[in-house]
Amino acid sequence: MASYLVEPVDRLPFGTPDKSRRYATERYPGAAGLNWYGSDPTLHFLMRRHLGAGGLEWAAPHLERAGALMAGPILACAEETDRNPPRLERYDRWGRDVSRIVMPPSFEAARSELVARSFTRPEFAREAEEAGADPAAMAAAWHYLLYQADIGMGCALGTGGDMVVLMAEAFAPEDVKERVREIFADGMFSGEAAQMFTERAGGSDLGALESTATPDGDAWRLDGFKWFASNANGSAFVVLAKPEGAADGVRGVSPFLVLRERRDGSHNGIRIRRLKDKLGTRSVASAEVEFAGAEAFLLAPDPRGTGDGKGLARMMTLTNGARLAIAMMGLGCARRALVEAICYARSREAFGAALIDQPLMRRKLAELIVEVEAAQALVFDGTLNPGLRLAPALAKLRAARLGVTAASDAIEVHGGNGYIEQWPVARILRDAQVNTIWEGGDNILCLDVRRAMLKEAAHEPFLDRLAEAVRQAPPGDEATVSLVRSRIEDLRKAITAWSGLDPVAAEARLFALARFMCDVYAAALLLEQAGWERRELGADRKALVARLYADAHLADHGPLRGIDRPAEELTRFDDLLAGALTF
Repeated sequence: MASYLVEPVDRLPFGTPDKSRRYATERYPGAAGLNWYGSDPTLHFLMRRHLGAGGLEWAAPHLERAGALMAGPILACAEETDRNPPRLERYDRWGRDVSRIVMPPSFEAARSELVARSFTRPEFAREAEEAGADPAAMAAAWHYLLYQADIGMGCALGTGGDMVVLMAEAFAPEDVKERVREIFADGMFSGEAAQMFTERAGGSDLGALESTATPDGDAWRLDGFKWFASNANGSAFVVLAKPEGAADGVRGVSPFLVLRERRDGSHNGIRIRRLKDKLGTRSVASAEVEFAGAEAFLLAPDPRGTGDGKGLARMMTLTNGARLAIAMMGLGCARRALVEAICYARSREAFGAALIDQPLMRRKLAELIVEVEAAQALVFDGTLNPGLRLAPALAKLRAARLGVTAASDAIEVHGGNGYIEQWPVARILRDAQVNTIWEGGDNILCLDVRRAMLKEAAHEPFLDRLAEAVRQAPPGDEATVSLVRSRIEDLRKAITAWSGLDPVAAEARLFALARFMCDVYAAALLLEQAGWERRELGADRKALVARLYADAHLADHGPLRGIDRPAEELTRFDDLLAGALTF
């Protein structure tokens, strides 16, 4: 039954029950009315593939509970926190600087649930491994589900915990190591860590930073001003600074550990200037943070009193995991946008039919389904095959951008309603935009691709991975297999040609090269998935997705731009939809 009043405007002369049914509120529950695991055949597919039938049997109840948690309490808390974000209490009643960030009750409730029930808890990982379920695949599924509800919470819980713990264990004094262990007793995914790199000069040119550290016994005094510091309400921070006397450049930068409290238990020299008034991701407290003689500990060897000049490079080896996390956030935004678009198109009627039954809408939704599954293949492959050096940058390049475009498409599907905050897709767009910035924008990712190719020849194992994936393709679609194989060879030629360009032109062409890599990588992975589906499940839906993706991204459509090609996205739309979302 409806929970709203029926008013005179609902009984106008030209009004009819059939017309009013089209905008009955109860017909539009959206994604919140679903279990995000139970309704996601693509996640079922990935878990079956990566866990095996036995592992999935053990994992399924956990995944079902996670799907209900994210679509229910966590989503509700995220929406409440978005409306009532964190606030800063700068001073106490006597005017003393306490720099206390007060998180809303909705945030604390969500964090408590997530920390208690996270798949990243050490005891859960051990239990999964004993049951034959890959803990890494379970953790990936957990994050994928969480990020459909709130990528800000993902940042608030997981910003640099692994970096803090691993580097503290390697370099901090023994009493500080013990304190770090206490802080992260609930696991690295506990919301206690933050990375503080960015200054007013920018976040990418780290050699230009100004924060300075001065020796003080076995510790250091750190002074400086960080311009964007997410999760500033945490307890343990990795802070970049230059030891006094070090070179003024990248080699002079070193990472330091700064705890909220000093060794003696007093408040450390950490001041919160102000919280950032952000476009989205309001569930993570982002602030301007000043360090005023803060007690700090060098997270690098200290042979000359200024670090060994390799602290930044050592720390950057951990950023690939962070980039994959941001890629997963982009994927989560894209998946949620797709689900909201499908739900709305099924319920909304215009011109005598549901939107989802109209050819142009089917084209848009089919395209979204294919793009989301291609990005899903990239992100999960990079996450579960960590040795592939180019994967993090490429997965983030594609998935972060897709999160924005998919959210924009979902707004368009909703029409004017999509532009209104009471509907769910406006927040998705606001949140998704930050993924193109966090852990490096497109240009920074391209520069990392260049570095990996020139210094590590990372393109060679990457091309081998593509070839191996295509070898797993199912029989019966030789045209698509041939197309992807030919594009792998074209990509090899493109890399060779690129390497012969002058440095300026080579840098300018990096974006086109990286996009080409993304296109071929995703197509090859979809063929690999299609082969597994055919062998293990006797189905051909992933082959359809691979064919549509390869046609859209790799085929030459000639002077007619493909207008004359068969509309398989329409003739098999029901297969695409059934494999993307169930109700």
